[in-house]
Amino acid sequence: MVSVKVSTKHQIVVPAEARRSLGIEAGDRLTVEVTPESIILRPRTRKAGARLRGMGREVWADVEPVEYVRRIRQDWDDRIPR
Repeated sequence: MVSVKVSTKHQIVVPAEARRSLGIEAGDRLTVEVTPESIILRPRTRKAGARLRGMGREVWADVEPVEYVRRIRQDWDDRIPR
């Protein structure tokens, strides 16, 4: 296990071994998660859209898209007065 020292400006240096293994480069951003016992640093993806990809996937797990759209259209047609 590698240790790091907190500077007088409260900064740390991510060890080269960790940077290389995770592909972290200068200018990359890390997310910081604080738990009662630790601080967890995770690399963020470079593109905002990539961070959102797959979000809410479980909501649509058992939904057949074509049938869902047909049902929505039918509900809409049923509400329009003729």
